[in-house]
Amino acid sequence: MSPDDLSYQESCNVIDQIAEYAPFILVLSGGEPLWRRDVFDLAHRARSKNIRVALATNGTLVDEAMAQRIQDAGIQRVAISLDGADRATHDNFRGHSGAFDAAIRGLRCVQDLGISTQINTTVSHHNAHQLPDIMKLAETLGVNAFHIFLLVPVGCGLTISEDQSVKGKEAEQILEWFYERSLESAMELKATCAPQYYRIVRQKRKEAKRAGLSVPDLPTHGMNAVTRGCLAGQGVCFISHRGEVYPCGYLPLTAGDLRRRRFRDIWEHATVFETLRDSGNLEGKCGFCEFRQVCMGCRARAYGVYGNFLAEEPFCEYQPRTGVHA
Repeated sequence: MSPDDLSYQESCNVIDQIAEYAPFILVLSGGEPLWRRDVFDLAHRARSKNIRVALATNGTLVDEAMAQRIQDAGIQRVAISLDGADRATHDNFRGHSGAFDAAIRGLRCVQDLGISTQINTTVSHHNAHQLPDIMKLAETLGVNAFHIFLLVPVGCGLTISEDQSVKGKEAEQILEWFYERSLESAMELKATCAPQYYRIVRQKRKEAKRAGLSVPDLPTHGMNAVTRGCLAGQGVCFISHRGEVYPCGYLPLTAGDLRRRRFRDIWEHATVFETLRDSGNLEGKCGFCEFRQVCMGCRARAYGVYGNFLAEEPFCEYQPRTGVHA
């Protein structure tokens, strides 16, 4: 642990404040959360406060003993990153030989104990063509969920060349493909950092209804709930290892410091949160898009590209129709 990290007691205090406020889901992520020695004690603390706990890891540190500790801590889902359909693609992206095999091994160790599993895939040009194969791999591995993340050019995304970002028509095609797969897959499929997906879902459903096809209701509760696009500062927030609160893990605008303010105060009154919760503050085409309430555009991507978190979603292909409401 770094000297700047929240101590165990400080972390417990944060968990208690969250539990007192609302039944959030606590996702232990990083970096790599398994490097923190008290991570399972913190998970157990959260579970004792009736907070659901998930773990997002690269999987390389998970063996049978670690999987048992995950189960004993009451962690209900483990998400493991797979960024390629094969060893070479994943290992090259991760910069670590053997990462692919270690991640698969870790996933199986967790599954052997009956813990719900999820595969997270960061989509960029290095693996976009492999998405069907990655999804087949996820199905073969028997995971409960497959989530894709469109690359955001901030934070660790800055270490990846700008031309790796999937945008425009290519992003649209990928998200349309992903929606079609969601209709037939037994896995839970969700697109993150891709708020335009929630526009596409509604457009496709509307087209199906016009064609007289049966359209199932969208799930509105649970881990598979279809809500809206960008939830930064509205449905999610990110707490750093130092106790700083951000709208999400990719938008580097501090909402407050939990060493100085309580969680409730930050969540309810932070200026950046209040700004994000009013879609009337959106600029560019996002400001008059008929789908803005279900999409919002990726605020982190707008910040990364334009330096303005209220600017229009830079990778969106859609041209709004003024005066039309979704």
